[in-house]
Parts: sequence; C-alpha cells; structure tokens
Amino acid sequence: MSVRDWVVLDHLDRMTDSTGLIQHAIYSIPRRESGYTTDDNARALRLCTRLWCEEPDERMLARVTTYLSFIEHARCPVRGFHNFLSYQCDWLDANGTGDCQGQAVRALAEVLGSNLPEGFRRLARELIEAVVPALSELRSLRAQAYVILAWGHLWTNRVRDIELLELVASSAAQRLIEFYARSVRPEWQWFESRLTYANAVLPHALFVAGRRWPDESYLDVAEASFDFLDRATTAEDMFWPVGNSDWYPHGEEKALYDQQPVEAVTMADAALAGFDVNHDDKYLASFCRANDWFHGQNSLREALAEPLCGACYDGLQPLGVNRNQGAESTLAYLWTNLHNFEIQRTLGNSAAVAACRKPPQASAFLN
Repeated sequence: MSVRDWVVLDHLDRMTDSTGLIQHAIYSIPRRESGYTTDDNARALRLCTRLWCEEPDERMLARVTTYLSFIEHARCPVRGFHNFLSYQCDWLDANGTGDCQGQAVRALAEVLGSNLPEGFRRLARELIEAVVPALSELRSLRAQAYVILAWGHLWTNRVRDIELLELVASSAAQRLIEFYARSVRPEWQWFESRLTYANAVLPHALFVAGRRWPDESYLDVAEASFDFLDRATTAEDMFWPVGNSDWYPHGEEKALYDQQPVEAVTMADAALAGFDVNHDDKYLASFCRANDWFHGQNSLREALAEPLCGACYDGLQPLGVNRNQGAESTLAYLWTNLHNFEIQRTLGNSAAVAACRKPPQASAFLN
C-alpha cells in the first residue's frame, strides 16, 4: 500500500508556482490576484514533509523546499511572520495574524521532527527559536492551540532542546482551560460564547497536552468539549459543521451554511487525537463522518472531493457547491486523505474504520 495511491498532488502542483502556493482559484485555475498566504504555505509544507517521510523522492523534496523557502521569506524583521503576500511579491500586512504564527510554527515543527536533510531541519529550528517571543504574546485561542500541536509533535518525536517552546505550550494549555472555565455552562461545554471556525483544534490541542501532563484537567476538558462539538456538528448521522455565514452563538441557532472544508479536517484531526488517548471507537466514528463529508455524506448530498486530481471544492452553500478549488480547501481534503491512509494501514481490520470506505469511483482510498 503506497501513500501515492491515496494522496494525489496534481491540483496542489497546479496551484503552486516558484514563489509558493496561490491562495484562491477560479474553478480549478489559480487566481493570481489573490496572492499567497503563510497559512496555506505552512499547511502545504506540513503535508509534503509528512509525505516525504513516507516515501522520499526528489519531487517531494522540491515541494518541501518551495514551501519552506516561503516561510523563511515570511519572517518579519522584528518578530513573527507576515501572512499576506501579493502576486507582485509585496507583503500586505505589517505583522501577520495570530493564527498565521501558529500555523507556521506547526509546519516548522513537522520539518524539525522529520528526517529531512540537515539543512532543512536547522533552518526550521532557527525559525522556531526566532519566533518564540512572539508566540508567548499570542491572544488567538486557535493560534495557541497550533503552538501546543507544534510542541506536541516535537515532544512525540523526542526532539531535544525545545524547553522554551514547551513553556509557551504549557502556558497556552492553561489559557485554554481558563477560557473554558469562563464560558462553560451545563448546556454549553465550550471555550467561547460561540462556535466559529476551525473549532476542533481546541479540544485537539488539549488531547495532546493531556498526554504530556496527565495530572492536569486537560483530558477531561478535551473529552467534554469534543463531545459537545461532535453533538453540535452531527445531524442525521452525518457531519454538519457550523456555517461561517453567522456561526453558532450560545443560545441561538447554528448557521447551516456556508460549510467549509477546514471544519471537516480539523474535526478529523481531533477525532484521531481522541482515539490515540482513549482508544474508543466513537472517535473513529467521528472521523468517518468528517471524512465522508468530502464524499457526499453531507446536507446537500454533493461530493466536494475530486480524488483523481486531489482537488476539493471550497464549501457548501445553501444552493449548492462552491465550485472554486482553493488552497485551504484542497489541503483540508488532502490531509484527511492522508489520515485515511495512516489509519487504514494501522487499523485496517477495524469495523469502525471499514465503515468509512466508499465505492472506488467516489473513494479517497482508491484514487
């Protein structure tokens, strides 16, 4: 079983030029005026690093080089990373967003924790060490969650000399607990007064923190918040994420559209993290629902994934599928597909995982 049979990068390559990954597409065509973001290039760097570790070759190393070079170029003169780069290669922001810092560090941790050539790993460490002061000042909960995930990857892979990043990650985990304690209600086990975007990264981060610090309350909060999110995003035994038109404020109705692929991939990620901790098949069932959302098990019964080229449509709107195939959406699908490969290789005989399988013509497993 080869990862290349599962994760097809034709569309990712189409969206990538010598500078990096272009942000948006018009249908399947790169939309140059949208420029580039560090967020997207970080996601691509993390994916291609993981793929290179599975099956090293020169073509994958070239992809890693392009995306890592983009992250290095995004370093701000003072601290942190820029996020928005125009197609003419002018930075459009002064400091970058909080989430961008977390995404970049998570990708760099993937590089540092890999067996890529030494120069790649040295650069990743240099960039992480340079940005640590900025990470301690992050206010975005999701950015802090990404930092925890970055550190967790390095800790799991036994990377040495990461004490400063561990201190930032520990503080970030405590902040998540504090926010949860302020917001939690009997009917609302969440960190904020509303569900917005990339929600599942918050319990995901606490699953990771709980493995390192089991004496804290991290796992209890991770389990409670994940279960709440799972209930809030499950309808008719399918994944139905919070729409980004009006989100889901406490005490109000959940926005049903626009549904975004980033919600499915973050839910899939968090479900696997929960399974790693508790080995409960309910997490595999959650993973399957998130995975199946890409393949037509959703509120519109429309497939978003194009397995033969590795592309994904940008989301579900009230009247149909958004037919553009941007970078974030495509990477969300590709990452979920990679997880399919990983869990089928490990747990292929599990009934819960087998339930995820689709007929070959619609399957992420049989491109």
